Amino acid sequence: MTITEPTPEQLAALKSKYEAAGQGQVFTFYDSLSSEEKTALYKQLAAFDPDYINAIAAKALAPPANDAAKPSSLEPLPDSARASILDSSPDDIARWYGQGLDLIAANKVGVVLMAGGQGTRLGSSAPKGCFDIGLPSSKSLFQIQAERIRKIEELAAAKAGVPAASVSVPWYVMTSGPTRGPTEAFFREKQYFGLRPDNVFIFEQGVLPCISNDGKILLESRGRVAVAPDGNGGIYNALVASGVLDDMKRRGVEHVHAYCVDNCLVRVADPVFIGFSAAAGVDIATKVVRKRNAAESVGLIVAKNGRPDVVEYSEIDPAVAAEEEPDQPGVLRFRAANIVNHYYSVAFLATIPQWAKSLPHHVARKKIPYADLDNGGETVKPAKPNGIKLEQFVFDVFPQLELSRFACLEVRREDEFSPLKNARGTGEDDPDTSRKDILEQGLRWLQAAGAEVQLAEGQPGVEVSPLLSYGGEGLEKYKGQTITSAAL
Repeated sequence: MTITEPTPEQLAALKSKYEAAGQGQVFTFYDSLSSEEKTALYKQLAAFDPDYINAIAAKALAPPANDAAKPSSLEPLPDSARASILDSSPDDIARWYGQGLDLIAANKVGVVLMAGGQGTRLGSSAPKGCFDIGLPSSKSLFQIQAERIRKIEELAAAKAGVPAASVSVPWYVMTSGPTRGPTEAFFREKQYFGLRPDNVFIFEQGVLPCISNDGKILLESRGRVAVAPDGNGGIYNALVASGVLDDMKRRGVEHVHAYCVDNCLVRVADPVFIGFSAAAGVDIATKVVRKRNAAESVGLIVAKNGRPDVVEYSEIDPAVAAEEEPDQPGVLRFRAANIVNHYYSVAFLATIPQWAKSLPHHVARKKIPYADLDNGGETVKPAKPNGIKLEQFVFDVFPQLELSRFACLEVRREDEFSPLKNARGTGEDDPDTSRKDILEQGLRWLQAAGAEVQLAEGQPGVEVSPLLSYGGEGLEKYKGQTITSAAL
């Protein structure tokens, strides 16, 4: 392979740009690098604007004082901006479901999966989506979700009376730098889980340089800048930069469901959610689950200063958090727990270039290995936080909307939310709870269909394949039957 170093003019121009921004230290070891290393460092540095990096770092480290001083008005979302599966009429839910299936059958729905995380905390170096939570089938999270897409395509085609092959729900899988290659290899190895390869678009979120405590861009090694993914809010820039948004427009996609890979119960391209959001005519909608109790440490969807927003539980006074609905004893006023499960209109996503750079960046103080500029570039592994990583949050765009352009749908936690965050054996949000939640859901579905389920000792339920049932439908044939298997 031919290595093409930058020309002296190109190098001088880039050096000048970084030096003018006070970040010339990134070229400290440039002259001593190999030709290949020089090329790689140049390409990496050329992808960043040092003035922009300085600006977002300064703003993140010292937010405007007037923002902090201004008291916030927090209220639950108004009734006009929310609905709940728990108390909506069956007719409303059926109407949303039908509308969603119609949009899917018309190939107007796409899905964006945020799958940049590695399974490090789960004891795996593979992407989290590759993880096997211990189901009888040994299916990975990716496979479970892919099969839900296949099933919803089938259901939509059946409702519309068209061939299943004519219905496509494109799946846009956002990875991080370290997970892209393994994710692509896993999808190829598993033959895309039965999906058509041209309907799976794997892309990569952006990165930002890591910054020292004194505001300098850190080198990871003599020839490479230390970088970190730009947070789940990086999804917006990535949709544009990767060509995903262009692909959506080319296909005629108008409605997008976006979610995180670690939720084993997620209803991918949920027709109820799509139908609800499309009928409301909003730019963004979000799913929430009911907060378990006033002290549960979850972010909440609220109206903050008259705009939709997410606030941390610590931002709400405990007495306010414990307030109940006047006409619903035992039901919290502030109960809409954020589960990072969103709807977007493609018309709104098309405006990303107008606002993406204005979203705030948040600081994560970390121990960041770095090349010591005074010691020949030797790698130092600090014992305490020595710098910051900058990230955006996916919900930072919410406050840009009027409440009339935003909607919230409350769903049942036991049906739709079981995140995988912790190592096995923790007892909360771990592989065992994920497995249990899927098996117990299958048990509920079969019992609702009239089946008699006889469980072996230690078996919490039955795994119902997404190819058999998307959300509990289609199980009528088991009425009156005795089920003893661990999986169907």
